[in-house]
Amino acid sequence: MIELRDVAYSYGGGELFSGLSLSLAPGSFHFLTGPSGAGKTTLLKLCYGDLVPTSGEVALWDEATTGMARDGLALNRRRIGVVHQDCQFLDHLPLRDNVALPLTVAGRHHEAEAYLPDLLAWVGLSRHADRRPPELSGGERQRAALARAVIMSPEVIIADEPTGNIDWDMSQRLLALLVELNRMGKAVLVATHDMNLIRSAKAQVAVRTLRLKDRQLIAAGAEL
Repeated sequence: MIELRDVAYSYGGGELFSGLSLSLAPGSFHFLTGPSGAGKTTLLKLCYGDLVPTSGEVALWDEATTGMARDGLALNRRRIGVVHQDCQFLDHLPLRDNVALPLTVAGRHHEAEAYLPDLLAWVGLSRHADRRPPELSGGERQRAALARAVIMSPEVIIADEPTGNIDWDMSQRLLALLVELNRMGKAVLVATHDMNLIRSAKAQVAVRTLRLKDRQLIAAGAEL
């Protein structure tokens, strides 16, 4: 589905990482760890085509992103749901319209009426459908971001520190949603600093943990 082959990326005159390879298969669940500044967010952006590598190749469904036509890249990116670290919303719109935004942009707004009620119920936000983003708690915003990421029925879910600013109970609730998506056959890739979150996930699904450190991507040890 997503494959990085001998990828390097340079930023600000320095090489962030090199010789990096990664393959996301259908139904896989990966965690990405590593110290701040190691390049986790950059690696995620390479995975969903927001950046192109300095060298090496990134392929989305067997097609290299380098040189891919804009329309082709846009179609492939719709197969990937992304939960960004900063959870940005349009504050003047109610939650329901923010979650439906990907369908609206794709010219499929009419589908939102069919999908939204069940989707908001799934993330536990039915009662907040008419509230504006500034009225939501951090955990509610994160669940809304996940709902927005999956409304197009993507095949891959990529989340960048989705539990970084919420408490443990809410982290567990968000993890339960990601695990459920994985059990439905979605590939999941989560960047996190939270080792307890990884341990909790390992008790529920088969998880592979990767560490980005010293410009290399390695399998994390069993101590996790």
